[in-house]
Amino acid sequence: MYLPDHAWPDLGSYFEAESLALVPLGSTEQHGPHLPEGTDHMIAAALAREAADRSGYLCTPTITVGVSPHHRQFPGTMWADGPAFRDYVESFSRNLTYHGIDRLVYVNAHGGNVSHLREVGRRLHEDETAYAIEWMWDESIPDLVDDLFEHNGPHGGPKETAMIQHIAGELVHDDRLAEARDGGLVTFDVEAGRKHGARTFYDAIDNTGNGVLGDQTDATAEKGERLFEAAVDQLVALAEWLADQPRADLMPEPRVG
Repeated sequence: MYLPDHAWPDLGSYFEAESLALVPLGSTEQHGPHLPEGTDHMIAAALAREAADRSGYLCTPTITVGVSPHHRQFPGTMWADGPAFRDYVESFSRNLTYHGIDRLVYVNAHGGNVSHLREVGRRLHEDETAYAIEWMWDESIPDLVDDLFEHNGPHGGPKETAMIQHIAGELVHDDRLAEARDGGLVTFDVEAGRKHGARTFYDAIDNTGNGVLGDQTDATAEKGERLFEAAVDQLVALAEWLADQPRADLMPEPRVG
C-alpha cells in the first residue's frame, strides 16, 4: 500500500487496522561513471514498494537526499548535514505516529545514513513514541552477495550495479563498466585508508578517483533480480515479525531497582 496513491478515508482504515510503516531512504550522490545519482534511493524505493505490495503494509514517500558530504567533490551530489537529516527524519516519523503508527522500518540503501537513523530510532524509543529500526538490504543477504561477486565493493560496486540493471536498466551505462572498474578501487578492505590503526580519510575521492569500488563488470540484471527477490523476502519477513510483537515488548525496560 503506497501512501501517496490513496485517499484519506482509505488510509484511515489502514491506520485503524495496522500500526507499521515502511520508510524508504537513500541518497542522491555520485555512483561512478556508470550509475545514476539516484541509485540508493531508487533501490530503497523499489524494495519498500515491492515489500508493501506483497505484505499489505504501508509504504511512505521516499526520502531521497541523505548524509552524503563525503561525495561532494563529484558534480550533482546532494546532501543534508547530519543534524538536519536526523531532525527531518524524526519529524517525518513523528508525523506517522500522529496517525497511529508505532513501529517503523527505515528501508535504507545508503551507508552514510546508518548511524543517523539509529540515533533517530533511539530517540523515538527512549520516549516510548515508536519502535523504529534501520534495515540495509545488502546486510540482510550477505551470503548471497558474497556468492555472486568476487570483488563487491561497498559503493558503486557490482551489487548496486546489478540492482539498478534489474530495477532501471535503461539508466545504467553498460559501456562504462570497465571504465568504472579500471578507474576505481577494485579491492577495498578494512586496512584501506588506515595508518597505524587510524582511519586517515574523510572523502570518497581520497580512495577512488572516479568514486567507486569493486568490479562492476561482474554485474548483470539476472544477478540483480536474485538480490532483489532475496532482499524483499527478508524485508517482508522483518515487517511481519515486527507487526506481531506486542507493543509493550518493544518499549524500553523499566529502571532496575
